[in-house]
Amino acid sequence: MGETAGGGVSGAGAVAAMTSVGGVGGLNAASTTAGVRSGIVGDAIAWLNDPLNWTGKHGILALTVEHLGMSGAAVLLGVAFALPLGLWLGHRRRGGQLTVLLSNVSRAMPTLALLTLFASSAIGFGNRAVVIAAAIFAVPPILTNTFTGMLEVDADVRDAARGMGMGSWRLLWLVEVPLALPVIAAGVRTAAVQVVATVPLAALVAGGGLGVIINTGLATQRYGQVLAGGVLVAVLSMALEGLLAGAQRLLTPRFMTASRVRPRPVAAEPAG
Repeated sequence: MGETAGGGVSGAGAVAAMTSVGGVGGLNAASTTAGVRSGIVGDAIAWLNDPLNWTGKHGILALTVEHLGMSGAAVLLGVAFALPLGLWLGHRRRGGQLTVLLSNVSRAMPTLALLTLFASSAIGFGNRAVVIAAAIFAVPPILTNTFTGMLEVDADVRDAARGMGMGSWRLLWLVEVPLALPVIAAGVRTAAVQVVATVPLAALVAGGGLGVIINTGLATQRYGQVLAGGVLVAVLSMALEGLLAGAQRLLTPRFMTASRVRPRPVAAEPAG
């Protein structure tokens, strides 16, 4: 009976010891994880504060210019294809199903898969493959917004323009496009920001841009550099978003943004 009791006490002590060890181990693991995270953040700050990382052929400034160049070329290609098609279909008030089909097909194509296909084709590796893949990725928002903006032009306005003797082309460029311009600009803005955030994949196919920083950091296991590259891409995307939002506001006609002035209530005069 004493042995049983002694065995029970020793077993409870073992369980308590194991629990305490487990608790200490959990605290150590949590502190280690926190230390690793703070270490990565510190490494990222140190990497961004190093002047050598900002200059040179593979510095931040040169890679940013290359990144914006690829993004701009991709957006221009997307606009060259999607804008005329959206204007034509919207002006004719037809082709809604075609617009949805093209947009869905473009969205369903993974950019990384396209880059892999291009790398094994005559297009090859490098920035050209990235520009083409990003241009395909830019088509859906531009095409959808252009078609939608044209459809939202009031039919009464169109009829009034025709009543003034405007032909099809004058109606398109003098009435429909100016009224649809804010929606079209929103589509271009969305496409541009998406492309800037997607172009870092270029580093996976021997391309340039800010993705080189991230890819190099992953290859050398310098995760502070990876975080720094991600921060640079995010800051560039947000800066472009703000710039294009201001441009869209400037392109919006005043009568479409002016708030209506409500008449002030007039106090009733006392009778007699």
